[in-house]
Amino acid sequence: MARSSRSGRRRPPDPTLVLLVRHGRTATTGTVLPGRAPGLHLSEEGLAQARHAGDRIGGLRRVDAVYASPLERTRETAAPIARARGLRVRTRRGLLECDFGEWTGRRLSDLRKLPEWSRVQSSPSGFRFPGGESFAEMQLRIWGELEQLVADHPGGTVVAVSHADPIKAAVAMATGVHLDLFQRIVVSPCSVTPLLFTAGGPVVLAVNSTGDDLTTLAPS
Repeated sequence: MARSSRSGRRRPPDPTLVLLVRHGRTATTGTVLPGRAPGLHLSEEGLAQARHAGDRIGGLRRVDAVYASPLERTRETAAPIARARGLRVRTRRGLLECDFGEWTGRRLSDLRKLPEWSRVQSSPSGFRFPGGESFAEMQLRIWGELEQLVADHPGGTVVAVSHADPIKAAVAMATGVHLDLFQRIVVSPCSVTPLLFTAGGPVVLAVNSTGDDLTTLAPS
């Protein structure tokens, strides 16, 4: 509950920091659209990236919780982050990859030849994957999940390990960028994208951060 000042006005809630982390590399990153298919694990490079993310986030003053989508590659990425903070990984379905339906498991080189591919890149807001989810539904889902995490951890710092497209869609929502432009955003494996949820709205502190120091990220 927000505290009241001496003048009787309610103090706005403290901001909540959400660190969006994309999972590390897998054997199929950049070549296959794995979607929600189970059984895909991090590669050796991805495991090293996850450990580095754990070191980066472990240096923060405060982390209250670590969440991940239910897929193996996100939980494996979240594990060293949670270990660095003495926390356990909790799963949230709202952080899942987009449901690519009939495109799940197909090679990107083949999908790029389809006439629908241009719509995925230039006008994704109106596209639904055959037998799957639309980009608009994905964006509303990930944003609703983030709002719930903020409500669960007012004034705190939480880590949410997800996937490239949902994170890009969340950044578009936070910045007010139309979903048709969200493909212009780059979210690399194990990058950190911190969003600060304030009473006045979300603030994007960084996008696709892959460096070392996260402690200096703050509104200017």
